[in-house]
Amino acid sequence: MIDSYEKLVFSICYKTTGDYFAAEDLAQETFLAAFQKYDTFDGANEKAWICRIATNKSIDYLRSASRRNVPTEDSFFESAVEERGSPEEICMEDEIKGELERYCSELKPPYNEVAKAYYLKELSPGEIAARLGQNVKTIQTQIYRAREMLKKRYRKEEPV
Repeated sequence: MIDSYEKLVFSICYKTTGDYFAAEDLAQETFLAAFQKYDTFDGANEKAWICRIATNKSIDYLRSASRRNVPTEDSFFESAVEERGSPEEICMEDEIKGELERYCSELKPPYNEVAKAYYLKELSPGEIAARLGQNVKTIQTQIYRAREMLKKRYRKEEPV
């Protein structure tokens, strides 16, 4: 069986994985699995059977390879910086959020509660309505009015 299908099995494994050395290992695993399960083989189409084993071994390898992928130190820290931004950006974002929270707290009820939920907790109008037991349209109107009030507060703070 090895003499008959060696090149075919290797080519299936290589085309599936794209890795020459992994394909060699997978070809060996394919023939080992075929040998171990040969007594259960019905003898119908040996070529298709061995090709299916090779394909399954290659797919299993690719699935496990994605789980085995360990990031290098450089790539890990580069992605961490990209996700959160630079320290300066983080500080600016925290400062802006603090200012927004202060302005939201200064609004009159119910606008203060709705503005905090929408802008700080990033809840949808539907989620806010469910929490407060109100109509979604009412919450949308309150968000719109709170936005206008916040715009006025921000304009007062801008230097001329």
